[in-house]
Amino acid sequence: MIDLKPYAQFSTLLIFGNIENLILASQGAVAHVNPFILGGLSIIAVIIWLLLGTYGTKLAIKYADYIEIFGGVAIIILGVQSMLEAMGL
Repeated sequence: MIDLKPYAQFSTLLIFGNIENLILASQGAVAHVNPFILGGLSIIAVIIWLLLGTYGTKLAIKYADYIEIFGGVAIIILGVQSMLEAMGL
């Protein structure tokens, strides 16, 4: 069985990252992007992040607190930017 305890520190990034993915997908829908291209690119991005997360976590676990802070700030900034762009501001 896989021990998920070391990865628990990154759980908030996982949650907010998924919310950010939904925001970016809705922004693509508002911009009338081809849904098949958008879906394909999303799947490729998820696979890349899965690989980076799986192997990078082992190297970066000692910096987990810093990564979570910077990742959370980046997700919030990108989310606000996407929402403002979608509203035409």
